[in-house]
Amino acid sequence: MQLPVLFHVRLLSTLICLQLLLLAGNAAAIDRTSEQGEAAITDPDQECTPYDYAPVTNQMNSFPEVWEAAKILSDDSAALAKWNSISANIPTNIPQKVFSHSGLNVQCSYFQQTQPPPSSYSSSDPDCWWTYGQCTTPKLADLPPDITAAPEPSTLGYGFDDGPNCSHNAFYDFLQSQNQKATFYFIGSNVADFPLEAQRALTDGRTNSADTWSHPYMTTFASEDAFAELWYCDLLRTIEKMQMIKLVVGVTPTCWRPPYGDVDDRIRAIANALGLQTIMWEYDTADASVDGKTITDQTVVDNYNSFIQTAEGGAFNSTGTILLTHELNNFTMSEAVSFYPQLKSVFQYLVPVGVSLNKTQPYLETNYSLPTFEQYISGTLTGSRVSPNNTSTTTLQSSTSSASVSPSTSAETSSESGASTNSANSVARPVYDCALLTACLVVFFIS
Repeated sequence: MQLPVLFHVRLLSTLICLQLLLLAGNAAAIDRTSEQGEAAITDPDQECTPYDYAPVTNQMNSFPEVWEAAKILSDDSAALAKWNSISANIPTNIPQKVFSHSGLNVQCSYFQQTQPPPSSYSSSDPDCWWTYGQCTTPKLADLPPDITAAPEPSTLGYGFDDGPNCSHNAFYDFLQSQNQKATFYFIGSNVADFPLEAQRALTDGRTNSADTWSHPYMTTFASEDAFAELWYCDLLRTIEKMQMIKLVVGVTPTCWRPPYGDVDDRIRAIANALGLQTIMWEYDTADASVDGKTITDQTVVDNYNSFIQTAEGGAFNSTGTILLTHELNNFTMSEAVSFYPQLKSVFQYLVPVGVSLNKTQPYLETNYSLPTFEQYISGTLTGSRVSPNNTSTTTLQSSTSSASVSPSTSAETSSESGASTNSANSVARPVYDCALLTACLVVFFIS
């Protein structure tokens, strides 16, 4: 028997209404005011949808434009004072480098290096320019050597550059499922764009380090601008001017990694004056350099396999190493997941870089510590923090979950505000859903 047309109209109207109810429910369920809420999102498109985070939004006039090359802001008295206090110790006889791009000489962070350093540069490498000859032992007096390896035997200093990636939840979930900690080198502009993603790294018991503000070739920058790249990404020197990682995550890293490895003694001197240790690597997967031409997906696979074979051959039995990998995009994170079992099988220990160095104080703040290498391999995977408001020490959990280190005061205020909003939403949502369901039923019965 054929159903009346009116019934079909009622049914279609009701189905549309119920779909709207479902969509509204899903939208209401997404919490983008807290790290926990952001970490619960499973749809990468939702993860990468921009959102507003008040502690960052309210302070952005104290920072350079996101993804613009950093310069000291004219009204930033703290940055100006710090630069003036260290500038006399920065060498002026090491020139600002010029890279060649498509036949043009450029001094700009937006150009990728497509040709080797100019032939005019001395083969003696007077500047200890890593891009020229992978020099990691400075020639300038009083500069410490770069860190390139994990000193402990059969140990991989495990870390990822260029984060936080907005769609990293699946990757971080995987690391958490393996109870694996790592070091993450964050770009200041990425932290500004996706602050809750940055908070998750510390919440999960991982270690944050700095990767500059806009990820430029640092040697192509004038000294004052190279200083600004580090200052606005990382450092806290006065209460009034909180830099991005400190502002969002609540800690100030004491290590940094030069983008593309591009560092010389002039840039090292700036970093050293700011209390930053330079962390490099011995092996490179080239996972962030895929261009589909000279470097392909298969190149990265081959690089991973070659590295694993090197480890199988016993190259790291006496001294460990550091491998360059990235949180840059889905491909780099997927490859990290794919090769994780093999890395675990050829290294006795996969540990954060700081742990491999027995660097128990990874941040300027003294209320947070990392375990020693021996503590880590014995099962204590995270350190301890002392609350700034009291002298009690809390040991962070070391199994599949870890305690969160509170962000800065402004971030805490926002979290409290977010909690209030969520509490209000938890009351308002059932009322809203009930009203929408009632409307659906009315549509069905009176259509």
